Amino acid sequence: MRYLLSLLLLLISFCGIAQTDEVPKKYVLDATQFYGSILLHNTDISHLITNHPAGVILGVSRKTYGHKEWEADFGYPDTGFTFAYQNTNNATLGEHFGLYGHYNFYLLKRNVQLRVAQGLAYNTNPYDKEDNFRNNAYGSHILSSTLLMLNYHKENIVAGLGVHAGLSFIHYSNANFKAPNTSTNTFAFNLGLNYTLDNETEYEYLNPESTGKISEPIRYNLVLRGGANESDVINMGRYGFAIVSAYADKRLGKRSAIQLGTDVFFSNFLKELIRYQSIAFPELDVAPDTDYKRVGLFLGHELFVNKISVVAQLGYYVYYPFDFEGRMYNRIGMKRYFGDKVFGALTLKSHGAKAEAVEFGIGVRL
Repeated sequence: MRYLLSLLLLLISFCGIAQTDEVPKKYVLDATQFYGSILLHNTDISHLITNHPAGVILGVSRKTYGHKEWEADFGYPDTGFTFAYQNTNNATLGEHFGLYGHYNFYLLKRNVQLRVAQGLAYNTNPYDKEDNFRNNAYGSHILSSTLLMLNYHKENIVAGLGVHAGLSFIHYSNANFKAPNTSTNTFAFNLGLNYTLDNETEYEYLNPESTGKISEPIRYNLVLRGGANESDVINMGRYGFAIVSAYADKRLGKRSAIQLGTDVFFSNFLKELIRYQSIAFPELDVAPDTDYKRVGLFLGHELFVNKISVVAQLGYYVYYPFDFEGRMYNRIGMKRYFGDKVFGALTLKSHGAKAEAVEFGIGVRL
């Protein structure tokens, strides 16, 4: 705790935030220290788990009071940004500097806070075949990162100052953009301080009139996704991919819908992997002309939050000429609607805990 107060004061000095009469803007700053362990989710990284990682998490959050209907529906969550620094205390793995967007959700009369954050992190010492060949966890400096914090959380105990304590989980991966990509997961205990700006002013939590249950006919969606990724074979090279998805969805209510559809995958990295295995591993009996395309059927769910929604899908390859990570696949991510029909999507496609690619998509909902 010895430098949490100084970090908190630094945040305060950089945040001069004005109020407006229309929608209250009340902010909370937080500074948290954590200390934990890297989990052994894959035996390939057992040589990298040598010491306990530690670090600092800084955040700025804006309170919501129900001026938009979704805020009341989700229990008046906070929105904000998080910065995280992690020292793995392992020279091979290096250090992480991450920047995230987050939501804080509240439970048990707002005494328990769950922070869900997604962003990008910079790793100081990724894999290098000459200088850092032991680091098979990260193949690139830039990583995708997910941060979860579950805390007992009390604000404004004395003159705006509060405390929180609990558990943290931080995931780092580049989603196979560049091999190797075994990734790491950090589980940690954390303790911190928070400070409420404008702590003497209280705002009322509103309960806006509900728009009621939304009833829609079945809607049809067409999505084109793309990106680039690499197989697990180091230095095989990155290749572009394209995915065409078509699915129907049916609203179950104001906030959720179920989906049923199909994906057609054009994953060019599999072309090179098929060629490589047919030459280097004849015992696998892979024909060099094996089709690299795949077709899957999936069932999904969409959670609507204002113009943003969260999607989760579980699929099964019905056309699967080349065996790569098994027939089951899953996708999770976010959509942003632009009007009633057009949306953008950012999703992670994986096979269980094994990521295959980050997908950037554009789609239409008819």
